[in-house]
Amino acid sequence: MNVLVVVSHPRKNSLTFQVTDRFVQGLTEAGHGYEILDLHEVSFDPVLRGMDEPDYTQEHQVFSPEIETEMERLKKHDAVAFVFPLWWWHLPAMLKGYVDRVMNNSFAYGTNKLHHQQILWIALAGVTEEQMQKRNYGESITNLLNVGIADYCGVSHSSVEFLYETLDAKPEHYEMLLNQAHQLGLNYAKNHTLQDGVSRI
Repeated sequence: MNVLVVVSHPRKNSLTFQVTDRFVQGLTEAGHGYEILDLHEVSFDPVLRGMDEPDYTQEHQVFSPEIETEMERLKKHDAVAFVFPLWWWHLPAMLKGYVDRVMNNSFAYGTNKLHHQQILWIALAGVTEEQMQKRNYGESITNLLNVGIADYCGVSHSSVEFLYETLDAKPEHYEMLLNQAHQLGLNYAKNHTLQDGVSRI
């Protein structure tokens, strides 16, 4: 399987990128290929402008060269993984802009759907699991990503994995998170089943 790994964080030395490194190490050990798309490194513009707003009166949509490039990149892969910090219980603006602009009408939804076998969302959360569940944040986020985005775009095999307490300064805790990311890479190709918006590896 060939996996596109989309990463959203402004700092290369962040835990987000360390998690990405361990995740793709797992992918490699499991025999998969991958490409990392660093949204900040390519200076991806997250702002949806007129050229990339769907024209629903047209059967065939034409987008800006930047977006056409990213659509072609997605087409080359069998599956997708997103790695990002959870900010305000949501995707970072850069990644949300990627979804808004690239996963667009007539490409990812509407007359066409994504062809990918599965999507994995790896969300780094500063809070504890108990804090995440306190007001059903975890359930809401999972439903948004698995159903509101992935399933809407035709990918029923989608799962959200939270890496908790990323602000914990203890080295052993960071190593536990990195090991979790490594296991996600190793197990990426295993089938999941979507149930009530929650897909578990």
